[in-house]
Amino acid sequence: MDNENYKKDKPVILTAVAPIEQLRRSSLALWCFLLVLLLTVFWSSKAAFADDVPLSVSVQTFVKPEGNQLSVLLRVPMDALGEIDFPKRGVPGSLIFSEADPTLFTAVDTYILGNIHFFEGDRLLEQYEVRNVRVSLPGDRSFGSFEEALANIQSPKLDDSVNLYWRQGLLDALITFPIDSAESRFAVDSRLAILGVKTNTVIRYVLPSGAERPFSFVGNPGLVSLDPSWFQASWRFIVMGFEHILDGTDHILFLLCLVIPFRNIRALFPVITAFTVAHSITLISSLFGVVPSALWFPPLIETLIAVSIVYMAFENIIGFRQENRWMVTFGFGLIHGFGFSFLLTESMQFAGGHLLTALLSFNVGVEFGQMLVLCIVVPLLVLLFRYFVAERMGVIILSALVAHSAWHWMAERWTTLMAYDISFPVINRAFYVSLTQWGILLIIAIVVLWLMQNLFGRFFAPTLASAPKNTQV
Repeated sequence: MDNENYKKDKPVILTAVAPIEQLRRSSLALWCFLLVLLLTVFWSSKAAFADDVPLSVSVQTFVKPEGNQLSVLLRVPMDALGEIDFPKRGVPGSLIFSEADPTLFTAVDTYILGNIHFFEGDRLLEQYEVRNVRVSLPGDRSFGSFEEALANIQSPKLDDSVNLYWRQGLLDALITFPIDSAESRFAVDSRLAILGVKTNTVIRYVLPSGAERPFSFVGNPGLVSLDPSWFQASWRFIVMGFEHILDGTDHILFLLCLVIPFRNIRALFPVITAFTVAHSITLISSLFGVVPSALWFPPLIETLIAVSIVYMAFENIIGFRQENRWMVTFGFGLIHGFGFSFLLTESMQFAGGHLLTALLSFNVGVEFGQMLVLCIVVPLLVLLFRYFVAERMGVIILSALVAHSAWHWMAERWTTLMAYDISFPVINRAFYVSLTQWGILLIIAIVVLWLMQNLFGRFFAPTLASAPKNTQV
C-alpha cells in the first residue's frame, strides 16, 4: 500500500518541479532577448552617430590683430554641424538662406566658439562679437587670403533660388575680440576635433607687418602660440624632443644596445656623445633641405634604423672592440638624425621666428630623454647582472631579445619600402645641387669624426684601452 502511495505521489512532485524549471528557462530566454535588444540599440545608435559625424573635416581660419581688435575669419563645413536644424525646403533638404541667419549664429556660438579659445598673453579673450555669418558654395575659393575671405563674408547672401543641399554648404563667420594692443602675443587653444573623426585645422596668423604665418594641425594640439617668444618656442620644443625619445621604442632599444655591454659612465660618454653629435648633424642639415623629396626616403630611413638596432644587438652577442664602438655609433647616429627630422620638419611651424632656438631646444629635449633612459636602465642592468644572471649571459639574452623585435621591424619596414617605386634620379640641375649638398654633408661628418677621434684619443684613450674587450662568444 505504501508502495502504491509512493507511485501516486511521485507524479505530483514532478509537476511541482516543472514550473520552476520552466521559469528558469523563460528567465534565461528573457535575458538573452534583452541582451540582443541592447546590442541592437547600441549598434544602431553607433551607426546613426557615424552618419552624423563626418570622417574628415577641414577648418580654415585667419587671425589678424588690428589696433584694439582681433579679427577672426572662420570657415567650417556645414556637414560638421549635423545636430543643428537648419531651415530647409524640399525633399533634398535645400537650405533657405533668407531664414538661416539665427541658426548660423547659434552654430557659431555653440559649436565653433565653444571649442576654440583665443588668448592675449595669458588672458583668455572671453568677450567677442559675431559680426557676420554667411553660407558659401562648396567650390568657393575666397579663403585664399584674408582680404578675399573678408570681402566674401561681407558680401550679400545667396538667394533662396540657389539649390544647395545644406550639408554641402560652407559656414563663414567674422568674429572680433577686443584686445589691448595689436603688438601683443596671441595664442589659440583649438578643440575642434569634436567636429569630425579627423579634423584638420589651418590657421593663418596675419602679423602686423602683413606677413602670414601658417599653422596646420590635426585634432586638438593644445595651446599654440601664434607669435611665440623665444622662451615659449624653446620650452615647446624641449618637451617635444623629450617626449619623442620616450615614445620612440626604436630609439630606446638602440640606446639599450649601447648600454647593455658596459655601464661605466666614463666608457659610455664617447658612445653617447658620438650618437648625439651625429644625429644633430643630419637633423640640422635636413632642416636646410638636405633631404631627398622622394616618397621612399622616410621608409628607407625607418628600415635602416631597424638595421642599426639588429647590428648593435648582434655585435653585443658576438663581441666587439670597445674603443671602436663610438665610431659605429656615430655612423648610425647620422641615420637616426634623419628619423628625428621627419617629426621636427612638420613641427617647425610652431617655432615662429625662432627656428634655430627651436632646433637646439629639440636637441636638448632629446638629450634629456636619453639621460632619463640611461638613469633608469643603467642601475637596473647593474642589479640584474650582480644578483640574477651572469654578466656575459645577461648581455647575450637581452641583446637577443632586442634583436628579435628589431628583426621583425626590419622585415616589415623592408616590405613597406619595396612597395615604393625606387628609380634612378633624373640627371638635371636639381640632381647636381642635391649631390653638392650631400657632398658638403659628408665633408662635415668626416671633419667632425676626425675632431672627435682626436678628442677621445686624448682624454679617453686610457679608459678605452684598459676596458675589457667584449670578444667572448
